[in-house]
Amino acid sequence: MRTLVTAAWLWDSDILTPRPVIEIEDGVIASIRSLADGELPSTYNRLDYPDAILAPSFFDVHMHGGAGHDLMEATPEAMSAISSFLATRGTGSFLATTVTAPLDDTLKSLSGLATLLGKQQPGAKPLGIHLEGPFLSHEKRGVHPPEHLLKPEIPVFDRMFEAAEGKIRLMTLAPEIPGAIELAAHATSKGVRVSMGHSNATSAEAHALHAAGATSATHTFNAMRALDHREPGILGTVLSTDSLYAELICDGIHVHPMLVKVWWRAKGRDRGILITDAMTATGMPDGEYRLGGMTVQVANGRASLGDVLAGSVLTLDRGLKNFVAFTGATVEEVLPLVTRNPAAMTGFADGVGRLRVGDTANLVALKTDGSLIASINHGKLAIAAG
Repeated sequence: MRTLVTAAWLWDSDILTPRPVIEIEDGVIASIRSLADGELPSTYNRLDYPDAILAPSFFDVHMHGGAGHDLMEATPEAMSAISSFLATRGTGSFLATTVTAPLDDTLKSLSGLATLLGKQQPGAKPLGIHLEGPFLSHEKRGVHPPEHLLKPEIPVFDRMFEAAEGKIRLMTLAPEIPGAIELAAHATSKGVRVSMGHSNATSAEAHALHAAGATSATHTFNAMRALDHREPGILGTVLSTDSLYAELICDGIHVHPMLVKVWWRAKGRDRGILITDAMTATGMPDGEYRLGGMTVQVANGRASLGDVLAGSVLTLDRGLKNFVAFTGATVEEVLPLVTRNPAAMTGFADGVGRLRVGDTANLVALKTDGSLIASINHGKLAIAAG
């Protein structure tokens, strides 16, 4: 049976259209029209959200796990649980993100993830792999184990790229480490997007990596050299370079709301990307959980290893709502940060972060404050929030 979805507004990657009707057949968008075009067929299944904004489902380019599972498990059970959970929170696509581990363990995970990426499964779709580590700064490594950090050598990267069957789409790299410039150029030539992060780089070192191909910054403010008025560092480069995309974890824990406003004014609706950095405990009760090979304590919304933050338990729908509250922006101004921008940065803009006839029917219904009302995944209702 065909399904009709109606709402007050449709935001489709750029503009707001009033009184939309989206027709879905076999999980695909069959048509998009207006309620003003005439009466709707009474035989179709109806999903009506009279006060809501319809928008594309979210795309998270930086997340490690959830629902009690870590993506580096690289098993069908872990991927199914994580994908199904993400769909209930409005996320339709994501990059499976690794964390620094022994090289053999990383290669095994990359191989397993590559196999899983090629299989059909319910829920949010993993589009590629984000390699966060091992080419990171010791000074700004966060919880990444120092004994497993590696120099950015092209042969090591090539082993990872081969194990991942070429499905690494994003890589975090510290600009200041010897060999980083060469690796950035090499990875970029293979279609990998390079994100500068976990770094103590000066502004000159950060600009050099950008010139070598870096297109984005990993969780801006976190695991970065602090801003100084005489040495702007990597953070000054990220905030002042208009062509760079920049990630942000908007949970109110990783970045103070005042600096969320600063980031918004610097990156705006065309270069900002909201992420979660979510780990195993996302969607789970407080307790002890795994992040890669590490044991992390989770309490009161904070995931930590000792005194250091270890990912988050954020979901993108909550991040979106937080961002609207912290900045005073409208939800339609903020929607590019979870749809259009991550798709553009990673090269998936054709079919992701938008709603077009012929696209997979992945969409959300939102209140004007950014709250999630409903998530539709592959044409089926994944959740109907209160």
